[in-house]
Amino acid sequence: MNRSPTAATPSIVDREPVAGAPVGSAAAAWQFVAKTMAIANMEVRKLRHDPMELLTRAIQPLLWLLIFGQVFGRLHALPTGDLTYTEFLAPGILAQSVLFVAIFYGISVIWERDLGIVHKFLVSPTPRAALVLGKAVSAGIRALSQALIVYIASLALGVRMNLTPHALLGVLFFVMTGAALFATFSLIIASLVKTRERFMGIGQVLTMPLFFASNAIYPTSIMPDWLKWIVAINPLTYEVDGLRALMLTGGESALGLGMDALVLTVTLAFLVGVGARLYPRIIV
Repeated sequence: MNRSPTAATPSIVDREPVAGAPVGSAAAAWQFVAKTMAIANMEVRKLRHDPMELLTRAIQPLLWLLIFGQVFGRLHALPTGDLTYTEFLAPGILAQSVLFVAIFYGISVIWERDLGIVHKFLVSPTPRAALVLGKAVSAGIRALSQALIVYIASLALGVRMNLTPHALLGVLFFVMTGAALFATFSLIIASLVKTRERFMGIGQVLTMPLFFASNAIYPTSIMPDWLKWIVAINPLTYEVDGLRALMLTGGESALGLGMDALVLTVTLAFLVGVGARLYPRIIV
C-alpha cells in the first residue's frame, strides 16, 4: 500500500546515522546537513502535486518587465547610467519575484500545524535549526524557477545579460540566499501570529514596503535622505545590488559584492537562529 508524504515524515527525520559517516563533531555536522536536506527534499517534492504554482507566479514578473519596464523606459526620467531602464529593472524584478515567492512561505507551516505534521517534527531528534533551514533551502530551490523566467524574458527584451559561469553561480547564490532569508522571516511571522488570516494580512502589508523601499525599481540617488536610511537596512537592497552586478553585462555593484553577500548571509543565519527558537511556538 502506498504511504502518504505525511505518514512518511517521521522516517525522513528520525533516520539513524548512516554507516561510514564521519565521527565526532564532523559526524554531527554531517547529520545536521543530511537532515536539513531531507526536510528541503520533502518540501520540494510538494511541487509535483501543484506545478501550476510556479506557472502562476511567472505572470507578475512578466507584467513588470513587459509593461512597467517598457513604459518607464520611454520616459528616460531615471538616472540609470549606461544601462537602459529595462536592464536596470530586470535584477530588481527577479529580487521582487524571489521576495513574493518566499514571504508567504510561512503559511505552509500553519497548514502543517493544523494537519499535525509540526507535532511529528517537534518530537523527532531533528534539530530545530535543521527544520527551519531545510524549509529555507527549499524556498531557495523554488525561487530558481523565477530566475529562469526573468532570464528568458530579459533576453527576449534585448537585455544584455552576463551569461558567464561565474556570474550565473553568483546569481544562483543571491537568489537562493535571498529566498531563504525571506522564507525564514515568513516562518518567524507564522510562529508568532498562528492563524492563516492574520498571517496573510501581515504578509501583504510587508511585501510592498520591502519592495518599494529598496533599489529595485529606482536608484537610491534620487531618494530623500529619510528613505535612504530605510533602504540601507532592507535586505532586499543588497540582493538587488548583487544581482545587478552579476546579471548584466557592464553591471556594477554600488555596495560591493562582498558586502552584499555578507549582509544576506549574516541576516539569514540570525533569522534561522530566531526561527529555531520560535518554531515550537507554532503549536501553542
